[in-house]
Amino acid sequence: MPFAMSFSLLLCLTVVTVPFAHASSGENAHRPPGRAMAPGVIAAGLKSHDRALYIKSGWIRDPYICLAPDGYYYLTGTTPNPDDTAEAADPYNTGLGRKSIVGYHMQLWRSRDLVHWEHRGAPFSLLDGYWARKMPDAFKGKNRSHWRLWAPEVHFLNGRWHIVHTTPSPVGGGSNLAVTKGDAIHGPYSFPLGDLSRRRHDPSLFQDDDGTVYMLWANTFIAPLTEGMTGFAAEPLRIDPAGSRPGPDGKPISRIGHEGATIRKIGGKYVYFGTAWSTDRLRRGSYNLYYCTADQITGPYGRRQFAGRFIGHGTPFQDKAGRWWCTAFYNANVPPLTREQARGADLSKTAQTINEQGVTIVPLNVTIDTRGKVHIRAIDPDYANPGPDESQQFNLPPMTHGIDKEE
Repeated sequence: MPFAMSFSLLLCLTVVTVPFAHASSGENAHRPPGRAMAPGVIAAGLKSHDRALYIKSGWIRDPYICLAPDGYYYLTGTTPNPDDTAEAADPYNTGLGRKSIVGYHMQLWRSRDLVHWEHRGAPFSLLDGYWARKMPDAFKGKNRSHWRLWAPEVHFLNGRWHIVHTTPSPVGGGSNLAVTKGDAIHGPYSFPLGDLSRRRHDPSLFQDDDGTVYMLWANTFIAPLTEGMTGFAAEPLRIDPAGSRPGPDGKPISRIGHEGATIRKIGGKYVYFGTAWSTDRLRRGSYNLYYCTADQITGPYGRRQFAGRFIGHGTPFQDKAGRWWCTAFYNANVPPLTREQARGADLSKTAQTINEQGVTIVPLNVTIDTRGKVHIRAIDPDYANPGPDESQQFNLPPMTHGIDKEE
């Protein structure tokens, strides 16, 4: 199919650029990261829902949080291997290039309250995946330093856990859809999608009200899965926001971003989230989250809207009280800026953030107006407002104590 060929080429081009990125984060890379907020501060912030909360320290990218039926929040993300000491030597390692500390295990934590986290080990690794069975020769040898497991997500669907992730090596494009046998996250796993799981960059799952499960990948293709997840129930379609924005080279850009796509259903609308750098240039500016909405999951979608600064590849989720949050993490080429340094500053020189190394959650204001239109925006003012380096101009309402003012 033509779209598959185009996507494969794009993926190859993206992968080629990675080895040339700097894994270390500059002359201050060895500055120790700050500590996560005290439990009492986090608990109070969860109730007030008005500011970003640094809930967990430790090297992680692409943090994913979901609330499961057992009453626990589950957390995973791109991490080093368990007990890897490289993080201490280079805490602001970008995860890119030959010095990357990204490992090949999916680590997992759980919490009853988003305050106290229990490490549940590493219930999945590339050695447990489909491609270790399909291409065992690629997994031979003792040198695993180049093996990478990126952006894992865990979804509890129909009484079983479903794990998706992307990976560039040891099998190129060796993404997985792994399914547990029961309601506990551990192997042995089944792989119903088989070879079709390959080259699904940043895969994500969404279950609609009628039980249909959709897979999203790249930015962005979407397809419904068959009931047994053994294939696609329809041809994959590309979804994009309406309209376009001018790119750095003057050419129009119609895609929402370049990675980290996911879907939520709010107020009967499909809300499609995507991630991009504020400048639309790789690793320049802030790593932001955008969204658009539609009446049907395959579109057409409305115009691209701004959800928040510094929350790219974040997970929008609801807590037990129904309040919306989005995960955020350190993704920059230099150690974090203070809020004061970043406020109103042009960050286009290089990749920059205010997030510490670890997991931050940012409160979201999610409203539905009288016309049924969904509006989403970070509440904390330092995340709510685009910087001057933003490539797209947005007509955003003014902020009052971090809340959108009704007009």
